[in-house]
Amino acid sequence: MPQTTVGWHVELEFTEAPRHTRAAALVRLADGSEVRGHGAASRAPVDANQPRVGEEIAGARALNELATKLLEKAHGEIDAVSGRASHPLHLNH
Repeated sequence: MPQTTVGWHVELEFTEAPRHTRAAALVRLADGSEVRGHGAASRAPVDANQPRVGEEIAGARALNELATKLLEKAHGEIDAVSGRASHPLHLNH
């Protein structure tokens, strides 16, 4: 059976303030649709200023939301094609 290679374009954008980092994630799917996720991180006043760590936390949270939304989208598409309610999809199978 021949294989097909499909790519998704994922973007992460960060907005940083002295103690807060926000992340916006966007994936463009092969059909042209887009799914978005958001995440945030906060630094306690006693913590060292490490912007990269804030980006990693906020980015991971945005990607986690993105993953959840992709699973919900797939679940809805499965139900629409099958005409019945399927089992919910989870991040960890």
